[in-house]
Amino acid sequence: MAGLTGVNKSLVIFAALVIGLAGIKAASVIVIPFVLAGFIAIICNPLLSFFGRYKIPKGIAIMLVMLMVVGVGVSLGGLVGQSLTDFSQDLPQYKAQLKEEFIWLVDVAASYNILINKEQLISMFDPGKMIDVATGMLTGLGGVMANLFLIILTVVFMLFEGPMLSHKIHMALDDPDMKMKQIDRFLNSINSYLAIKTVVSLGTGLLAALLLWTLNVDYFVLWGVIAFMFNYIPNIGSIIAAIPAVLLALITQGPLIAGFVGAGYLTINTVMGNIVEPKYMGKGLGLSTLVVFLSLIFWGWLLGTVGMLLSVPLTMIVKIALETSEEGRWLATLLGNGEELEGSKE
Repeated sequence: MAGLTGVNKSLVIFAALVIGLAGIKAASVIVIPFVLAGFIAIICNPLLSFFGRYKIPKGIAIMLVMLMVVGVGVSLGGLVGQSLTDFSQDLPQYKAQLKEEFIWLVDVAASYNILINKEQLISMFDPGKMIDVATGMLTGLGGVMANLFLIILTVVFMLFEGPMLSHKIHMALDDPDMKMKQIDRFLNSINSYLAIKTVVSLGTGLLAALLLWTLNVDYFVLWGVIAFMFNYIPNIGSIIAAIPAVLLALITQGPLIAGFVGAGYLTINTVMGNIVEPKYMGKGLGLSTLVVFLSLIFWGWLLGTVGMLLSVPLTMIVKIALETSEEGRWLATLLGNGEELEGSKE
């Protein structure tokens, strides 16, 4: 009887999860701006704390933070939007050149008795579509930002409510004495993770743009923004972000510059991802490569472009939440990259 009760409980939880996901999918038009606003609010929270240390009133501090965010966002959005428009106009020409380079490589392979069917290979593996993936995701994000006023308004209210969030959660979970410290650990871990990840991603984007500007690669601002955004997706994101810049360098400046671009991206992502980020973030917050890939698919299906770009932060929030409870710690271990197990052996 107890086993039957356990099975029924599991079925109810699973059914509730499916219904909840279906509801989020159906209401994605409302959910996506809210998720993006929450993400921006968490990133802005350290700035708010910085102003608070100088005794600046909260209302003025929030106004200053939002002016900074809107100013940077509008300026960068204008530059990226113009670059994206110009690049879209030149894209057919770039694709044609890329196809010619691809055919040339096939001919070189044929000279070494490596026979490849050109038409069949191009139909299966169109190099031009690699550029479409990155620019298409950026265009999709631009469509979400059409709700800019709603997002900004939501961020402002979230920043005002932020300091009371911890107390509200304690009260909701019947913990008026604030004894459930795992709740505070959960909120602090999310703030810390997203703040560090954003700073590292910003550094990655700036270095990538500087590299491409130095090598005189077209649309370096656009590729820098893509490198910043895709750095939230470890492993896979850095590859997707590098491909358009490398291919553009190949067709406009030749294999040598393209090689420098590829080597530069590899160096930047190795240093930022394997040295800088672990130094400040510490171990135990990583996700396995398989989980990263699956989360990209899942959140992309659920929330579109925003879900794909924020797939890892969203999955990290789930993982941190699981780590703060005894019942969910085993699932958090499955989502991890194995560093926790190595640490326990040491």
